[in-house]
Amino acid sequence: MARIERDSLGTLELPDDAYYGIQTARALKNFPVSGMRASPELIRAYVLIKQAAAEANVELGVLDPALGEAIVRAAVRALDPDMAIHFPVDVYQAGAGTSFNMNINEVIANMALEALGRKKGDYGSLSPNDHVNLGQSSNDTFPTASHIAVVSLADRLLPAIEGLADAMELKGKELMAIPKSGRTHLMDAMPLRLGHEFKAYAKALNRARIRVMERADDLLELPIGGTASGTGVNAHPRFMETVIGKLSDACGREFRPAQDSFEALQSRAMLAAFSSSLKELALELIRIANDLRLLGSGPTTGLAEINLPAVQPGSSIMPGKVNPVMAECLDMICFQVVGNDTTVGLAVQAGQLELNVMTPVITHNVLQSASMLSNFLPAFTGLCVEGIEADAERCRSYLKLNPSLATLLSPRIGYLEAAKLAEEALERGVPVSDLAVRKGLITPDEAGRIFDAGKISRGLHD
Repeated sequence: MARIERDSLGTLELPDDAYYGIQTARALKNFPVSGMRASPELIRAYVLIKQAAAEANVELGVLDPALGEAIVRAAVRALDPDMAIHFPVDVYQAGAGTSFNMNINEVIANMALEALGRKKGDYGSLSPNDHVNLGQSSNDTFPTASHIAVVSLADRLLPAIEGLADAMELKGKELMAIPKSGRTHLMDAMPLRLGHEFKAYAKALNRARIRVMERADDLLELPIGGTASGTGVNAHPRFMETVIGKLSDACGREFRPAQDSFEALQSRAMLAAFSSSLKELALELIRIANDLRLLGSGPTTGLAEINLPAVQPGSSIMPGKVNPVMAECLDMICFQVVGNDTTVGLAVQAGQLELNVMTPVITHNVLQSASMLSNFLPAFTGLCVEGIEADAERCRSYLKLNPSLATLLSPRIGYLEAAKLAEEALERGVPVSDLAVRKGLITPDEAGRIFDAGKISRGLHD
């Protein structure tokens, strides 16, 4: 069966079992782009806005209580994950998210009509625009929903980052007794301890976590109530404060009104800043993942200072081969995060005058980045970092033959003579300490003190 709906452009036939309406149907026809739909977080945020708006409008005396109650009940029903099929609009759509806003409005309106015993599409009784969208615009609801959705994902991401940082810190303590050769420019350098590297990873991740947390806090500022261009036209004077209070209660967060409603519609800088914090995190993760791949390379022709857990066979042709697949997957995710941030940056600067119409693509990329990281970091922590083991003997053997240890003799014999000693030690394949003793530059006892691995690998903060 089918029903006919009408809008300002004419009529369309819709499946009778579809809760969405004519504007959604037009969007499906106009934007068959990626097949990707809105994230669950964005759907939930948008539905909560409609619920809070209906409650606020009833409270403010501008919406009939019976209609408001029906809208609220429909919104609660729309939050059921099984209802996601009724939100089919592509993430690439009309500017400002009008298509998705109307999709939400239509679904809730038709569910409310059904609850009132009326037919879908009977918008004379309860309208997607006049009742569900009362006091709102796509221009303020879409960025509001974006902020709420991103904040909800940040609540998942921040513990995931913290968990990884904690695992790195614990691994650093576990491996702190193992001295090893340092490397700068990928060449032998002065020694440190294996634990120092992991504790440094933990510090970098915690710094990135703080930046993500700070940028998420910025997004607690909501532009709802600005309506079309920031003036609040067609909204009750107390609508903004009332609806934000209800959203705070629903989400358990202290949302706050935009400091300037005009700026809040024009600028997407706060979403750009959050995206940038994800990019900064991704850059650190790429660096760390690549370090782990390098430190674990081998097993016979690489560094092989650590062993990464084997989680799956590494080759379809080479038996017994094991690859650093968790670190490789993390790299790929983070490359995508960096690319997403580039899209966000281009979209943020593309706003004109009273509105940035590129908010849908900004939101999609930010949510995708946050979701991928939230999903994978716990797996990377548990299946990779927590199971890392050190090859202590390999680390010590590299350190013993490190020609850079000649640096320790520079105060005695000068830089140039130390350089000659390093070159000769490397050429002959003997430790610098042994060569220095043979040449009578130091005594065996002095060599033991000067080249003590535990002493020379100690950090400033140990």
